[in-house]
Amino acid sequence: MRRRNFRQPSFVHNTYVRPHLEYCVQIWNPYLKKDIACLEKIQKRATRLVHGLEKMSYEDRLEALGLYSLQRRRLRGDLIETYKILTGKENIDSSHLFQKANTTDLRGHSLKLYKKRSRLDVRKHFFSQRIVDYWNRLPNDIVTAATTSSFKNRLDTWMDRYGH
Repeated sequence: MRRRNFRQPSFVHNTYVRPHLEYCVQIWNPYLKKDIACLEKIQKRATRLVHGLEKMSYEDRLEALGLYSLQRRRLRGDLIETYKILTGKENIDSSHLFQKANTTDLRGHSLKLYKKRSRLDVRKHFFSQRIVDYWNRLPNDIVTAATTSSFKNRLDTWMDRYGH
């Protein structure tokens, strides 16, 4: 039996489809279920076009192609951007977006962020607000990574292990 090579369709998807679905996602990240479902539907359709995967479930198609759901990719992108901002790898003053937590709690890492209270639902979904809980849950070895690539590798391992 001949093993199928799914690399080519994945390349096409990564080149032509995904950039449109993820463009500036840190700014306009959808939070309504209907908007999230609408975007995910596009990726579902695109993966269904791959010959030999038509009958598989969406999750199985993603695994066969080596892809992740868009929701996971958005979270990953947010965490990577937060890392770059907090470690000075982006030319952005982190104090404009984040406030470091003044906690004496010894659990977790030293770069914990304070989550400001927001009165409006819209504000709760801004980048600087929505990422705080996820960032504060990260283990110390991920947050203290020396390079962006080591941060990404450790983050991917952690997300795979804990199903994020």
